[in-house]
Amino acid sequence: MKSNRRMKQSIAVVLAVILMLSMAACTKSEPKESAPTAKPAENTPPAGEAALNPDEPAWKLDTSPVELSWFVGASWYGHSWGESLVSKYVTEKTGVNVKLEVPSGEANEHITLMMTSGKLPDLITMGSWENAVKKLWEGDHVYALNELAEQYDPYFFKVAGDGTLKWYRQDNGNTYGVPNDSYSPNLMHETGMTAANQTFLVRKDLYEEMGSPDLSTPEGFLSALQLLKDKYSKYKGQTISPFFAQGNVPYGMTEYLQNLLAVPHEQEGKVYDRITDPDYITWLKTFRTAYERGLLNVDFLVDSDTQVEEKTNNARYFMMIREWNGMAAVNPMLAASANPDSHYIAVDGPQNSKGDSAKLFPGNMDGWMVTMISKSNKNPERAIRFLTYLASEEGQRDLFLGKEGETWEQANGKPQLKADMVELLSTDIEKLEKQYGIMDTYWMMRNPVIINQWRPEKAPVIKQMEEFANKQADIDSGIYKGLDPLGDSDVAVAWSRISQNWEEVMPELITAKDEAAFDKIFESFLSRRASYGFDKVMEYRQGELDVRKAKMAE
Repeated sequence: MKSNRRMKQSIAVVLAVILMLSMAACTKSEPKESAPTAKPAENTPPAGEAALNPDEPAWKLDTSPVELSWFVGASWYGHSWGESLVSKYVTEKTGVNVKLEVPSGEANEHITLMMTSGKLPDLITMGSWENAVKKLWEGDHVYALNELAEQYDPYFFKVAGDGTLKWYRQDNGNTYGVPNDSYSPNLMHETGMTAANQTFLVRKDLYEEMGSPDLSTPEGFLSALQLLKDKYSKYKGQTISPFFAQGNVPYGMTEYLQNLLAVPHEQEGKVYDRITDPDYITWLKTFRTAYERGLLNVDFLVDSDTQVEEKTNNARYFMMIREWNGMAAVNPMLAASANPDSHYIAVDGPQNSKGDSAKLFPGNMDGWMVTMISKSNKNPERAIRFLTYLASEEGQRDLFLGKEGETWEQANGKPQLKADMVELLSTDIEKLEKQYGIMDTYWMMRNPVIINQWRPEKAPVIKQMEEFANKQADIDSGIYKGLDPLGDSDVAVAWSRISQNWEEVMPELITAKDEAAFDKIFESFLSRRASYGFDKVMEYRQGELDVRKAKMAE
C-alpha cells in the first residue's frame, strides 16, 4: 500500500506532464502560466485501488500482508494472535497479522512512557477511564478516526454508529477512539440487556448452612462474620477468607460499595459528593468494627491478582463485592467439583439505612475500553479499514463465532455455535480460547448488541448472578460513570492526588483503633482534599454531566 504522500506525488507528476504537453502546443509568444497545485479529491484511494464506496467495506480493496502491533491495556490479558483458529482465519481473510502487546505492570504508566519516547503501537486499546487516553488525544498522538474514515473507508461511519462517534466527539469535532461494550439507555430499555455486572456474592454452601443470614444491615453483616469465625474459619480443610472487594479501594470499596448502598449521584441537578454520604460512612465504620473484632483481616486490601485468583479458584472467599462476569469461568468449574455447592450466588449485600435495593451501574455509552490508531502507525489506511471490518457484523461474527463449518453452523436461519464448542465453553474454556479463539477471546472491539444474539444459553450458576444484577441495574445511571477529569490539566492533577491519597487513607480507616480515630483520619483527609482543589473537581464533574445530558438529549 502506497502512502497518501506517495499518491500526491504521483498525481503531481501526471499533472506536470499534461502541463508540459499543453505548453508545447502553444506559441512561444504566449505568456507562461504557473503549474496548478495538485489536490487529491475526497475519498480518493491510494494509487492502484478502485474508488471508495461508502456502502462497501474498503478492507476488501487490499488484502496484501501487513502487520499491525496492538497494545491491549490489561496486564492480565493472556491471549496471543496467530495460533488460534480465529486469528489465523481473520489474518488469511484480511491480510492483517496482529502483534499483541500487553503491559507487564500498570497500563497507564506503560503507555505514558511510550508517549514520551514518541514510539507507540499501531493500535492502542485502553480503559476509557484511564488518564493516558486523554493524554493521547490532547497530545496529538492518535489519529482522528472520522478523518481517516473520510479519506480511506467511509463505510466506517455505517458500522461504528453515529451515537458512539457523537458520544466520544471532542470539542474540535473529532473522535479519536471507538469503545467496546457500549450501551445506550434506549437500547437497554428496549432489549432488557443492561450489561450490569456488579453483584454481591456469597459461597452458596456456607451461606445456606448459616441459615442464609441477612447481610444487608451492619448488624447482620457483623453477625454473619462472627458466625464464620466461630464455626467455619476452615471448611473442608481450607482456610476461608471472610471478604474480598474487587479493585479494593478505588473501585470495590468506593464506587462499587456506594452503588450497593444506592448512594445518589446527584441531588437537585447538582453532582453529589458520594464519599461523604452518611450511609457510606456508616458502612466504612462497620468494616472498621469487623477488623477490630478480628472478623476481617487486611487481605482484601493487599492480596495480589495471583493470590485472588488462587483463592477464587478454590472457593476460599465467603463474601465478595465482585463483578459476576469475572466468575463466568470459575463458577461452572466449582459447580462441577467434588463439592458442587461451593460455587457463588448473588444475594442482597450491604444496603442503606432505608433498605433500598442496590442501584448498580449498567452498561453505558462510554463502554469499557476504547481503541485508537496511533500516529506512529505507518499503515493508517489499513488500520482504519481493519477496525471497520472488526466493527461490522461480518467481523463481529468472525471474531465471536469463528469459521463457519468448523466452530459454527446455520440453524433455523441463524448462526449458532456447534455443540462441541458449547461443551468446551462449560468444561474447558482455556482450550476454547487458546485453540479456537472464539467467544470473548478478542474482545477489544466487541459490540454486545451484535454478538449477544449468538451467545449460547448460560449455565444456571452464571444466569443466577446475571439476572440478579439485571434486576438491580439502574439503567439511567450510566451517564454518571467516568465523570472524573483525566489528562494533564490542573483539575486532572488535583483529582489524581486526591484519588491516590484516598487509596492510602482507606486502610487507615479500616484499621483505626476506634471510631474517634476513624473520624479524625477522615476529617484530615477531607481537609487535604480541599487543599488539593476538590472544588475544581466538583466543578469539572458538573460541567461534564451537563454536557452528557445535552448529548443524550440530541
